[in-house]
Amino acid sequence: MPVQHPSHDYAITAMYSVPDDAWYLELDLVAEQRHLVTAIIPDEDPAREPTVCFDPRGSHVDVPYEVMRWFMDQVDEEIRTSRAWMRLRSDLVEVVHELRQEYMGAIDDDTFPHVLAELRAGLPEADLPTVLEAAFGRKPDGTAVEHTT
Repeated sequence: MPVQHPSHDYAITAMYSVPDDAWYLELDLVAEQRHLVTAIIPDEDPAREPTVCFDPRGSHVDVPYEVMRWFMDQVDEEIRTSRAWMRLRSDLVEVVHELRQEYMGAIDDDTFPHVLAELRAGLPEADLPTVLEAAFGRKPDGTAVEHTT
């Protein structure tokens, strides 16, 4: 599910590549259906560094600073969440990995209560905030976890 920039001229699509063990975030110019930038964020091997790639065959496109900053903020958040959860207890790593695979790191408000109920049935209540933050960036009440950098 693409995330649109407030201008609606750009969008980010996130997808997971199982063979690469990495998240791919792609910045696209919506009107032209044109791919501009790809960020690759490995999440299984902390020794592999994230990278940003531009299409060398593509023609020059001026991307506004505000849009590139927005994209890089999304990349930064994905790096933080992709790598932080790998340091949890192994049982929680497994749960978070399954949730991130199934929901691609994002969950809508209608689905959240059902997933929360399933997690409550299988996890100690004390582990819920950690798992929900790692999988979706949310608190048990469904609100977003705020991070300061």
